[in-house]
Amino acid sequence: MPLPRPLPLIFGILALAIGPSLAADKEDADRRMPLADGQLEISAPKGWQRKQPRSNIVEHEFAIPAAKGDAQDGRLTVMAAGGSIDANIERWIGQFTQPKAGEPKPKPEVEKQKIAGLEVHFVDIAGTYKDSPGGPFAGGKSIERPDYRMLAAIIVAPKIGNYFIKLYGPEKTIQDQEKGFREMIEGLKRESTDK
Repeated sequence: MPLPRPLPLIFGILALAIGPSLAADKEDADRRMPLADGQLEISAPKGWQRKQPRSNIVEHEFAIPAAKGDAQDGRLTVMAAGGSIDANIERWIGQFTQPKAGEPKPKPEVEKQKIAGLEVHFVDIAGTYKDSPGGPFAGGKSIERPDYRMLAAIIVAPKIGNYFIKLYGPEKTIQDQEKGFREMIEGLKRESTDK
């Protein structure tokens, strides 16, 4: 027996209503980054595109759309790592040079904040970036990228381990995404407060 005419119309309307909702749910899930087996979580801003990490030490990686006039996308990497806060900041500084020989090393801006009960260090460095396509520990020839900037955050969680979140790319691209990066880190979620 054929369906009365209104039913297919209702099904069509429901499909149109549910379709965008399912797509939005999938996009939200793609943006979420669970850390330390879900004990911590951050979410990437809308428009950032999840990528397969280039290195197996990177847990999450995103491409950030290039600003108008920039040739390269930005890149976000998230990983757990050892070493002291100062040693890691020094390593990041070492990934930058100034365009002219003899000029002082780039001086980063470093700021400490409490988020979700954890200490977070924000780092902001600019200069000529020595990009290592295979990752910082892979060796090989690096590519010098002038007028680059890095925004980074170190989440210090003594019972879980430290997490290092690094966004770098052409200066204008990073400038355009600075607010989203800060909001992502400041939106850090923590499973409980006893860690």
